[in-house]
Amino acid sequence: MANWDDFQGVNRGYALDLYEQYRRDPKSVDEATRKLFDELPPPPGADEAASASGPSQARPAGSIDDARLVGAFNLVQCIRRYGHLGAHIDPLGSEPAGDPLLVPSSHRLTDADLRALPSTVVTTPVASGASSMAEVVARLCDIYCGTTGYDLAHIFVPEERRWLRDAIESRQFQAPADPIDPRGLLERLSDVEAFEKFLHRSFPGKTRFSIEGLDTLVPILDEVIGEAAGAGMGQAFIAMAHRGRLNVMAHVLGKSYEQILAEFKDPVRSSPAFEGVQWSGDVKYHLGGSRMIEGGAEVQLVVSMPPNPSHLEAIDPVLEGMARAAGTDSTRPGAPTFNPDAVLPILIHGDAAFPGQGVVAETLNLHRLSGYTTGGTIHVIANNQIGFTTDTSDSYSTLYASGLARAFKIPIIHVNADDPEACVAVARLAFAYRAKFKRDILIDLVGYRRYGHNEGDEPAFTQPVMYQKVQAQPTVREKWAKTLESRGVLQAGEADAMLTSRMDALQAKLEALEPEKHYVEATPVVAAPGTAATAKTAVPLDSLRAMNDALMTVPEHFHVHRKLERGRDRRRQAFADPKAATIDWATAEDLAYAAILADGTPIRLTGEDVERGTFSHRHAVLYDSTDGHTHTPLQTLPQARASFEIRNSPLSEAGTIGFEYGYNIQAPNTLVIWEAQYGDFINGAQTILDEFVLSARAKWGQEPSLVLLLPHGYEGQGPDHASARPERFLQLAADINMRVANCTTAAQFFHLLRRQAALLEKDPLPLIVLTPKSLLRHPKVSSRPVDLAEGKWQQVIDDEDRLKTPKDVRRLLVCSGKVAVDLLTSPLREQSPHVAVCRVEQLYPLPVRDLLGVIEGYPALEEVVWVQEEPENMGAWEFVRSSLEGLAGSRRLSVLARPRSSSPAEGSAARHAKNQEELLRTALAGTPVAVGAKPRT
Repeated sequence: MANWDDFQGVNRGYALDLYEQYRRDPKSVDEATRKLFDELPPPPGADEAASASGPSQARPAGSIDDARLVGAFNLVQCIRRYGHLGAHIDPLGSEPAGDPLLVPSSHRLTDADLRALPSTVVTTPVASGASSMAEVVARLCDIYCGTTGYDLAHIFVPEERRWLRDAIESRQFQAPADPIDPRGLLERLSDVEAFEKFLHRSFPGKTRFSIEGLDTLVPILDEVIGEAAGAGMGQAFIAMAHRGRLNVMAHVLGKSYEQILAEFKDPVRSSPAFEGVQWSGDVKYHLGGSRMIEGGAEVQLVVSMPPNPSHLEAIDPVLEGMARAAGTDSTRPGAPTFNPDAVLPILIHGDAAFPGQGVVAETLNLHRLSGYTTGGTIHVIANNQIGFTTDTSDSYSTLYASGLARAFKIPIIHVNADDPEACVAVARLAFAYRAKFKRDILIDLVGYRRYGHNEGDEPAFTQPVMYQKVQAQPTVREKWAKTLESRGVLQAGEADAMLTSRMDALQAKLEALEPEKHYVEATPVVAAPGTAATAKTAVPLDSLRAMNDALMTVPEHFHVHRKLERGRDRRRQAFADPKAATIDWATAEDLAYAAILADGTPIRLTGEDVERGTFSHRHAVLYDSTDGHTHTPLQTLPQARASFEIRNSPLSEAGTIGFEYGYNIQAPNTLVIWEAQYGDFINGAQTILDEFVLSARAKWGQEPSLVLLLPHGYEGQGPDHASARPERFLQLAADINMRVANCTTAAQFFHLLRRQAALLEKDPLPLIVLTPKSLLRHPKVSSRPVDLAEGKWQQVIDDEDRLKTPKDVRRLLVCSGKVAVDLLTSPLREQSPHVAVCRVEQLYPLPVRDLLGVIEGYPALEEVVWVQEEPENMGAWEFVRSSLEGLAGSRRLSVLARPRSSSPAEGSAARHAKNQEELLRTALAGTPVAVGAKPRT
């Protein structure tokens, strides 16, 4: 135990009793206790209390002085632990919850008792110069029950707890110990208030999600960013929803008033189209920006705010991913290195959204995971004390909006938004804690909302009592100005003059504004036509062989699990005969990554069980079978010229995919891949897909190239492990916003990954891959080494066998993925020489020209049949239908699928097998359902 302050409550009393026994007779306590007391100094106040009992009298354990000592110590500890319950953190003046343990009488103490006890009962800077414990308690109440509440009882790491307590009680981050520029603070609050008042006056009724009531958010951000710049950080990232966003954009990010005013004018502009990409843009309070802060040769800090959709907290994991990427060095082979001192993430939450939205918990869970930590995030809850119209009692079950953070052992500081000095001190403390411990910390900035949820809303409809208080509440600028006048720092009328001058300056900018000239939009960069088709993906055989040999090498005395050795032995022989030997899916994937690293492109591969692979196929990380230490072959590859990172992700989709998306857009030259345990798990990330991955290009001009590997295929495992929901991706396929592939050979997957890496700079797009499950080890999926060395990505694969006799083909089965392999390997195929099978390997952009070439290659063709395993209302059918209708021409077009259903697949393996057999039989021998026919029941 480091010191006496670590004994609390009843334990403190018990320890003091033992100490008295030890002091009278060291042999009266056990050896371990005796050793502890030998090393510890006497408990605080012991000597003074002993003197008060008389010089010749040893105090017996349990005496009245012991009781007062214990009571005083317990009172101090309760003030430290529960003082936030008595803190006046509400600017609107509501009474704090309070706690009986904050009162001396609860500890059987009177004011006289406290005055009689020496100040040294506790070790704290607060006791310095105090005449008694009464004065110490008064000072502690001022600290812990003032306008700042320190919620730290859940911090269990002694070093963190002691540091926080010392920082708080020494007041080292407060004036005058750490001076604050009072006039500069007033100037800043004047900037904030004038901006909002001017917009309210000039654009009545227009939505802006005003910051008013939380004005001190801007000085808090100023302080944190200033500390980051002073610490030599290179980048700071801010994510927030709408409340106050425009003000932060203007005053923290440096977005020009002219640009913001032009956005309010909203001039009619033509919406440019870029080679099929329709630019839609977004509303002004969703947009992002960045700013370079310069302060001499050594201070260069880039502050960025990514765009954010209306799905409030969805931006949280995205920003964390951006911060992780910005602080990561991936230029050297091996594992990448992350520098937490290079980057600072700041998340600004809503008080209703923080406890209400699950992605917050998913994001907080990442903060101490080795593959996801960003060295600590500074969280700020912009606390209006109300949701849209929902009271806190209907919004969250915890006492505070910040309650969720307790579960993750994050320090929480509640602060009154109308006390700007306290807000600045809290910001300094938060940054210092983050800098020392590389952990998250949260500021609960408690304020109010001067208007409704938006400026056209009437809040008194639902909160009449609260808004009577708000209407009577002076602004924080007005309060601070009066404080400075009372201190003699400011002359009467100066504060009003500051505000007026800013309003006049804004009016002049508005009058001189040319909206069309000042309105600036980001636009996506569009690749030249044919860029993807020209990507070079083949790798010479000698290079492949050398990389394969290197990947099969393990350190001396490393023990590979015996069950893996058979497969590794086969792989060692894979290049013995390049035209006859076979390479399975896992080997092709491994070689693709190796070749990409050899080209100098870093790789980050994360997801659910990716190290081994859900289906035990990858084994990218080997575990020594004797002691469990690991070896990652791709991190020791001699040919590599960039880093390789692989991480098992937590069982999360929204949080982890959001993180990888952020990493991807911040590190666009890194191949970023996330793999689901099963493809249907992607359902948990629908918001991230809709709002970021698939629409950010059209809304904000971002250029993601994130790869999603989603195991897909109907194999009798039930509704929840069959479909990766390709129909949902294809429904959102437009503006060339992604690539969707469902490849059927190992070589195809090799070339697909290589092509994605090659296009990171020239033509970046998200890549959605429907990957196999049972087919991972199917011989039909295996490829020859020569296919990797001489082949390329094929968007469509025709039927090689039927091309030998094309005039015999009457029916063309067009399909994608596993069902194609089932058709090609079915025993019924030999009985159907008139049926050809065409595999569509790329579903989007749909390769219409290649498909037309296949169709026209069969001169006697009578019908085209789209075959899929999924129900008719799922899968790719509704997406490809219109294109196939045009391509089929006069030929009959049919569809063959499972009946329309609300569930993706059967819940019975036996029923699945029967239905699958019927599907194949009908495709190869029977009559499919014609398009437009009556749905089957």
